[in-house]
Amino acid sequence: MCILGGGFIGRFYASSLHGQRGRDRVTVVYARREETASRFAKDYDVPHFSTNMEESVAHPETEVVVIALPNNLHEEAVMLCVKHKKAVLCTKPLGRNAEEALRMTKACEEAGVFGGYLEDLCYTPKFLKSLTSVKAGQIGRILWAKSRETHPGPHSDWFWDKNMAGGGAILDLGCHCIEIARNFIGKDVKPVEVMCWADTQVKPIDAEDHAIGLVKYENGAIGQFEVSWTFRGGMDLRDEVMGTEGTIWINSFLRTGFEMFSTGKGDGNYIAEKAESTSGWLFPVGDETHELGYTNMFTDMFNAIEEGRSPQESFYDGYVVNAVIDAAYKSAKTKLWEPVVLPEWRGQTGLTKPSVFEEYDADHWFIKDEILPNGDIKVIVKKKESGEIVELVKLNV
Repeated sequence: MCILGGGFIGRFYASSLHGQRGRDRVTVVYARREETASRFAKDYDVPHFSTNMEESVAHPETEVVVIALPNNLHEEAVMLCVKHKKAVLCTKPLGRNAEEALRMTKACEEAGVFGGYLEDLCYTPKFLKSLTSVKAGQIGRILWAKSRETHPGPHSDWFWDKNMAGGGAILDLGCHCIEIARNFIGKDVKPVEVMCWADTQVKPIDAEDHAIGLVKYENGAIGQFEVSWTFRGGMDLRDEVMGTEGTIWINSFLRTGFEMFSTGKGDGNYIAEKAESTSGWLFPVGDETHELGYTNMFTDMFNAIEEGRSPQESFYDGYVVNAVIDAAYKSAKTKLWEPVVLPEWRGQTGLTKPSVFEEYDADHWFIKDEILPNGDIKVIVKKKESGEIVELVKLNV
């Protein structure tokens, strides 16, 4: 396979690819700078490296192309894959906006080219286990899905350039959070409108470095994202899911049960992605590529290619995420709920919020029940006829 991009994320991808299925090897690497391509090729034993993108895509040893490039180069790279009929896996976000993402999605579909969206945080072991529980109905109907990703800021200069990246923390981190919530709520449930606050609080840049948003879905569920490039202390990845029958809390990074204290002595200098210190109390990660989802992600992608099916995360998913982000940026400016514009929607339509009325008996609607300290059971109900709310007590005798 071929990796386009020899930097931070390209190296994560190569480590994951060479560490799982024995037959998956990077044979071609492209980078914009020759020294980057050469060093990558040496570090990962890649036989061919180049500074020519089309040459790399068209190379006879390239079967699958993995895009690990800045956001402004995604469309160019995808179109080269379409031209040369090469399956393509693109890092997040798919596009700088929904218009770019839809063009890439349609181009691949019309050419019969496989398009996989590399949304790693939807493949972490904890997320997949949680999603299985949600799909099995173990926490009931999903009412609210909240996802948070915060850290001190990205690792390359282009992220901080609004024109190259397409945005700031919302685009960089919100794409993860939005897709996590979509999975829990149901990817066939339409996101309809967004309310978002965003600001540039710390960094001298044109894009936002901190944002909070609410995404309303057609069935009444709410997705929430919290993103920041101003958080100090490492990378914080957390999800919360609330349903009618239960709750899930996930802590994917930073505090995962592995803690270590060091005075800073010794040869080690890398703790975990976005860690800010090598002394004091530290939070290492046992297997970063696996815990961040890369291993499961590539397994799904390659199995999907071989089985002729769509992967769990497709280009179309990336397009929907970009459409939600577009609405978030608009809302941050207008301070209003803004509609999610989805001219290409492939999920359910006409959903409504389910009724809140659950019958307790012929005369009452059920609100809640609770066991009291003395063992009595108090039931709070609403009278159907008058609307009066009353308490019924079942005595513990």
